[in-house]
Amino acid sequence: MSTTQETPLSGTDRTRLRRSKERGRSERAALYEVLDAGMICHLGVVTEGGPVVLPTGYGRIADTVYFHGSTAAHSLISARTGSVCMTVTHLDGIVLARSAFHHSVNYRSAVVFGEPRLVHDPDEKLAGLRAVTERLAPGQWDVVRLPDRKELAATAVLALSLTEASVKIRTGPPIDDEEDYALDLWAGVLPVRQSFGDPMPDPRLRPGMTVPDHVLKRA
Repeated sequence: MSTTQETPLSGTDRTRLRRSKERGRSERAALYEVLDAGMICHLGVVTEGGPVVLPTGYGRIADTVYFHGSTAAHSLISARTGSVCMTVTHLDGIVLARSAFHHSVNYRSAVVFGEPRLVHDPDEKLAGLRAVTERLAPGQWDVVRLPDRKELAATAVLALSLTEASVKIRTGPPIDDEEDYALDLWAGVLPVRQSFGDPMPDPRLRPGMTVPDHVLKRA
């Protein structure tokens, strides 16, 4: 079944929230928003030596997420043959309460379960690599040298369906016990933001090379 932004997330035993259910989101649009706001995910795989969690870049096309890596990477080989768990988390604020017990964080998080497939189709493989590149550096794919045949052969691209996923979000001020609101203690939220700095040129740039507009837009 094809899915759209309006299609609700399907609950499964692995994605069903057991705690703080009020923070859950059932809209698929909320999943897309969390994924599209991130650049690095954590990918959990089970290898012969035990579980491994890998920070990795990713890209989304419709209802599929793409990863890439070396064809010789042991972790990617393991991911092709079993279930994985992918997570993306944004820390938006430190929630400072009047009591130690009620301290928290404001966040947006997504968890995706599934069995990735190895991408063989050349067009889809390039599309997946483009999605990963554009997630990290929008506009970059259109200006760089594209992968040649040898580089493509050395690169594995995995596709993970977003069919089985959950989203959890916390916003707002601290929630203290009613009697603690009378305490003379400051409480509130310390916002957390990520920002880009000024571009740092490669020391081996040819003379006269300027920073591209698409890079300056993010600085």
